[in-house]
Amino acid sequence: MNIIGRLTKDAEVRTTSQDRQVVNFSLAVNDSYRDRQGNRVVQTTYFDCAYWINTTIAPFLTKGTLVELTGRVNARAWVGKDGEAHAALNFHTSQIKFHTGSTHAATVQTQEHNTVAQDALDNDLPF
Repeated sequence: MNIIGRLTKDAEVRTTSQDRQVVNFSLAVNDSYRDRQGNRVVQTTYFDCAYWINTTIAPFLTKGTLVELTGRVNARAWVGKDGEAHAALNFHTSQIKFHTGSTHAATVQTQEHNTVAQDALDNDLPF
């Protein structure tokens, strides 16, 4: 399963009681649709994510970063000390892909590429 969203806070590296390290972070995934009245409705789903493969990625997982995750999801439910029912979605991440989330950066790169390509064409002329 793949999900795309933004980190809600900086990732943390934690050590389990078995001395294994894991990167924990939270991801917000937005979905939108139009209701029967034509109003746009945005729903946000939050995932508690765990990445066990390599902890050196943690400094790059900062609040607001747009990422695409591959992995599996499972739900958990519990009753808190106050007697209230709680639920959460956990995402066991096997792959992380970073997205820039900036169309401006892509536009600048395209403009620079076009300028370099045009210069190459101009220099290739026989006169």
